[in-house]
Amino acid sequence: MGALGMVTRSLTRHYSKKTSGPFKLHHQYQSWRTLILEPLSSESVQVRRLSDADSGIVEVNLHRPETKNAIGNEMLRGLRHTFETLEMDDDANVVMISSSVPKAFCAGADLKERKEMTASEVQFFVNSLRSTFALLEALRVPTIAVIEGAALGGGLEMALSCDLRICGENAVLGLPETGLAIIPGAGGTQRLPRLVGKAVAKELIFTGRRIEAKEAMSIGLANYTVPAGEARPKALEIAREINSKGPIAIRMAKKAINDGIEVDLQAALDLEEECYEQLLNTNDRLEGLAAFAEKRKPMYRGE
Repeated sequence: MGALGMVTRSLTRHYSKKTSGPFKLHHQYQSWRTLILEPLSSESVQVRRLSDADSGIVEVNLHRPETKNAIGNEMLRGLRHTFETLEMDDDANVVMISSSVPKAFCAGADLKERKEMTASEVQFFVNSLRSTFALLEALRVPTIAVIEGAALGGGLEMALSCDLRICGENAVLGLPETGLAIIPGAGGTQRLPRLVGKAVAKELIFTGRRIEAKEAMSIGLANYTVPAGEARPKALEIAREINSKGPIAIRMAKKAINDGIEVDLQAALDLEEECYEQLLNTNDRLEGLAAFAEKRKPMYRGE
């Protein structure tokens, strides 16, 4: 089945579960129609769905070599559309975000475009970037940032919005915005301290200091550091591990962790209970028990 057919089927399933009433159906049909008619990939944001044994793994590839993947308006539109589409794709189990540009994950915002913007246009762009990264963070499936080379400013903020970060040894990470008399505005001031702690985040943001991959891993910013050029194979290895697990269970685990960490412990435990209950009547849970008893690999279908 082609990419369009996969998204059409997933959107049909998505809306059949979540719509009611003629107005709501009409409104969501228009959104559905827009998502289907617009291309899944833009020139600077390319989407590739892996196949065969890797079906369920989606790779979002940043491709703007002339700017080292700096985020301009066109790339921002491509990212937003991609994340909106993936949120509705029930066939996606894990997403990798990588770069086709040597020595660059993402250099941040396109400052040449920024220079031509008015203050209100800058505010609109930054607000749109922040909400786009919020979409990425809120995806139901795990996301992995594959970082080779520079991940600076908005590039690091995009990586912070992912669940996991895999760095090649040549990776350089930083939030240099204070050197431009601004602050990280697409989530950096909030996600970085939640990940590495308040004191470390303050030092990195106040100074704008860039760090290498090994330090990123030592402070908890990166999950793995591997030799340069091997970040994608490592990320794919992890994606395959995730892809082999029960897809509904993975989504519920992500929801329990992400939402639970923001509330008190008792509320978080209640949330965990709710997420577990969502799994009790699934065919996948029964398949897991059957496969264990029969000493074979489970065949999960997300049902």
